[in-house]
Amino acid sequence: MSRILVVEDNQTMREGMAQVLAKMGHQVLEAEDGEKAVELALHQPCDLVITDYKLPGLDGLEVLRRIKQQAAGSEVVVITAYGTIGLAVEAMQQGAADFITKPFSHEELRVKVEKTLQRLAERRELERVAAENLYLRQELEGRLNFGEIIGESPKMRELYATVQKVAPTDATVLIYGESGTGKELVARAIHRASRRSERPFVRVHCGALAEGVLESELFGHERGAFTGALRRKRGRFELAHTGTIFLDEVGDIPPATQLKLLRVLQEKEFERVGGEETLTVDVRIVAATNRDLAQLVKEGTFREDLYYRLHIVPIYLPPLRQRRDDIPALAAHFVARLAKELGKPQLHLEQAAVEQLCRYHWPGNVRELENVLERAAVLADGQTIRAADLPPLVGREVEQAVPQGDESLQLEPVLERIERIYLERALAKARGVKTEAARLLGLKPSALYYKLAKYGLLEKSNQFGANPAPGG
Repeated sequence: MSRILVVEDNQTMREGMAQVLAKMGHQVLEAEDGEKAVELALHQPCDLVITDYKLPGLDGLEVLRRIKQQAAGSEVVVITAYGTIGLAVEAMQQGAADFITKPFSHEELRVKVEKTLQRLAERRELERVAAENLYLRQELEGRLNFGEIIGESPKMRELYATVQKVAPTDATVLIYGESGTGKELVARAIHRASRRSERPFVRVHCGALAEGVLESELFGHERGAFTGALRRKRGRFELAHTGTIFLDEVGDIPPATQLKLLRVLQEKEFERVGGEETLTVDVRIVAATNRDLAQLVKEGTFREDLYYRLHIVPIYLPPLRQRRDDIPALAAHFVARLAKELGKPQLHLEQAAVEQLCRYHWPGNVRELENVLERAAVLADGQTIRAADLPPLVGREVEQAVPQGDESLQLEPVLERIERIYLERALAKARGVKTEAARLLGLKPSALYYKLAKYGLLEKSNQFGANPAPGG
């Protein structure tokens, strides 16, 4: 069904056309003059405007010009009197999709409308494909956080088995994992192994966008929906049609947007912001979070019905400290890539450096490992990354976290002391600014607040603003 605006000052003729169009299944709006037509088209965007040339006030050509200025996505058919072919040509030059001359039959009107709407649908499909291709090109040009999933530890083998089972289905997947563990990489692996692999993979970082911006990003908006909305925008769900949408940090979605997301999961439909047309999509949803959604449900900040809709197949991505056996393979992978990027074809890690990497706590997980190796590779002399090239913190954490003379083999207290050391150092370096501390640690602000509360540092954190960071 399309929305069609009929502009005709002759009431009998206007109502007759409206009846024909309504019988065709379209929603019909009526206007008796050009001013009202332009006003209607501004507040209720139409797929097609059929306007007579001779109108009181604004004539048909002026209506055409204004419609094209404020609602470029609409098509316009101009009605002209018999023998005014010059006006018809001028209308086409101004952007009219077609013209129809009086007198005309109901059948002629139906044919003109069907052809125009068919061309409109084809144009919109081309625009959708073009927007989709642009998005995909931008994705390909952007650098991914990780090259491939790497690791043969038991936890990773368990993850591979789950991905292999769930990928061929359309089941919704929820990936749990700390920041920097590679949740997007797992989502992409699921998409590549699915029947939708040749279709779009569209990602949305839900935690990085304000509520109004996130809603527009997910569902799109109509022209004039809000200040600055100068044209219609297709949302990520439209771009992901027939493919996969990856909702990263889904736990940060505000309550109002959670409700709209729930509707997409249940009904596969939504409206653009400021729009009335209901859109239907065929999209597979893969979500990810570094937060405990069950706890958020208990706290009342995350909808329980949405939680169960997302939690169909949970996948738990282990932090790097729980799969230390994978560190040598991951390090070798990153060094091989860096060798190409830096023009050091023989670049390699010495064994002492590998052992030092394996001892470190890695609060920033795989992303932190990649960043540490990139820095070391840039600063290394020659083709060998030595232990001395690694940042000092990587080599000193265990010594500082284990008290002198402590022969206990209990791992968890040591890891907690290391994490606390890192939190305090980041706060000091950031002078108490928590968002900056979160950035330094490679954490989401929400994850940082959780850890600060865990170690009793939340109220104490403000004092770091008064002290200079260690080392200047």
